[in-house]
Amino acid sequence: MCGIVGAVAERNITAVLVEGLKRLEYRGYDSAGVALLTEQGALDRRRRVGKVSELQAALQAEPLAGRLGIAHTRWATHGAPSERNAHPHFSGQELAVVHNGIIENHEELREQLKGLGYVFTSDTDTETIVHLLEHTLKSYADLADALKVAVKQLHGAYGLAVISARQPDRLLAARSGSPLVIGLGLGENFLASDQLALRQVTDRFMYLEEGDIAEIKRDSVQIWTVDGEAVERESVQYHEGAEAADKGEYRHFMLKEIFEQPRVVQRTLEGRLGSDHVLVQAFGPQAAELFAKVKNVQIVACGTSYHAGMVARYWLEELAGIPCQIEVASEFRYRKVVVQPDTLFVSISQSGETADTLAALRNAKDKAPGQGGYLASLVICNVGTSSLVRESDLCLLTQAGPEIGVASTKAFTTQLVGLMLLTLALGQVRGTLDKALEAELVDELRRLPTRLGEALAMDKTVEKISELFAEKHHSLFLGRGAQYPVAMEGALKLKEISYIHAEAYPAGELKHGPLALVDSDMPVVTVAPNNELLEKLKSNLQEVRARGGELIVFADQQAGMRNGEGTHVVNMPHIHDLLAPILYTIPLQLLSYHVAVLKGTDVDQPRNLAKSVTVE
Repeated sequence: MCGIVGAVAERNITAVLVEGLKRLEYRGYDSAGVALLTEQGALDRRRRVGKVSELQAALQAEPLAGRLGIAHTRWATHGAPSERNAHPHFSGQELAVVHNGIIENHEELREQLKGLGYVFTSDTDTETIVHLLEHTLKSYADLADALKVAVKQLHGAYGLAVISARQPDRLLAARSGSPLVIGLGLGENFLASDQLALRQVTDRFMYLEEGDIAEIKRDSVQIWTVDGEAVERESVQYHEGAEAADKGEYRHFMLKEIFEQPRVVQRTLEGRLGSDHVLVQAFGPQAAELFAKVKNVQIVACGTSYHAGMVARYWLEELAGIPCQIEVASEFRYRKVVVQPDTLFVSISQSGETADTLAALRNAKDKAPGQGGYLASLVICNVGTSSLVRESDLCLLTQAGPEIGVASTKAFTTQLVGLMLLTLALGQVRGTLDKALEAELVDELRRLPTRLGEALAMDKTVEKISELFAEKHHSLFLGRGAQYPVAMEGALKLKEISYIHAEAYPAGELKHGPLALVDSDMPVVTVAPNNELLEKLKSNLQEVRARGGELIVFADQQAGMRNGEGTHVVNMPHIHDLLAPILYTIPLQLLSYHVAVLKGTDVDQPRNLAKSVTVE
């Protein structure tokens, strides 16, 4: 989604702001802008539609320099992508604001402010914030005091950065439902919506909590709670290498992240496996006590994370013997839910800031366990400092490292690994999991990075298969059992980055409608591990061939499937059936990547999509 960068220093910070925006390009955006307090003491700005490179060109043509400034990449929510709707927004020539999130009462505020004589030059909800703050400054001269008062009138989500020509030594920030992090330097300090934006200038960070308001000066940081009480937030040092934001030898971040999966899966498993069992304490010091009480599981997630949750439902019910419900967060948060006794609420998110998932968690925490609420909350997440992690009772970090490509790859497979660890831990504590089976699966998990490497070695084979899609506009993905969610994830990846219309179905549903679509122009992609459903799946595939459909089958090398007319079989390494969903994800990621390259699309930043969905 939108990105924020701010800085206050003794040096010109224009280059710092632009570099920060470049590092946030992975989030998805349609325009960019920067505002600085110039050496003459005036606020000035440059805004452009399109890539950050367009803004950079504008700054080269008309340079801006200053020691205090804010910058922004915008993803349109109110008002079409245009220069007048791009941030930063001004009120007069003395106050500038950038904003992530959505102000739900912006129309009411806009009418009130128009009545006070303010003239709006954009269609955005953000412009109401800057005019409201300017109006509040008439009663509260101090910028921090005025911001504390103004934000209480805002309904919705916001991450704000504010600068004023009247108070040239300070950068103000406010956070409610949209993440912000302060970067700590020597004689200079910074602000961003993601620490990755500031890795070129610092490795020390301070994370704002929900409701925090911060004053950032060159040599100090002051933070207040939503109630106006001064508070200290812990500073932490970030150790992840800056190379995570570099494509290295790869053409795209997505391809790099696909090939990182053996390593990040290994990292996710480290310290969490005993000799023959999962270390339950990896989920937190209270995990064993809580897990022993769990009788039901409710999983809530969005997009790719939802597909991971769908796979976990099969695992939880088969291995741990626990009833499991899985629901899309954007639906769950608005539905009246009947909570079964002793239900563990599990959220899944790459960023830990997904707006709908976070709202669902907060709704779930409204009632105590004895009053129709959940037993406890647990999050599977990639960002340890995120809101979902801080607000959940338990967490398991996936250790995937920063994921830059909008289409999730390594985050998905590490989520699946984390969910398998959760399944085994629950089964172990509750005594419902056979110890010999747990030991077998732990052994198989240790071998998993090697198996993933073997799947990645098929890259050239998959690249050749991708040529079958060069002139296609539709595709069908099939799977049975726990492979059905994998088929859904494969279809999502293909549509996300190649813009080919793709749908996924349980293979047994072919005769209930989808078979009507099958012809020679509709490639059908199937995942076929060697399990008890294999023979039924083969029958389903015969139905496709009988209608002239072209089959692409990723099959276990022991499945006995062969190439033939209209049938292209890619033999996969043999793996334990329960871990097959993780392995079979790899060739589907590679397929979508190579098809997108053939189609000439923007692989890392597909149109209309954003990486971290922090608004509804």
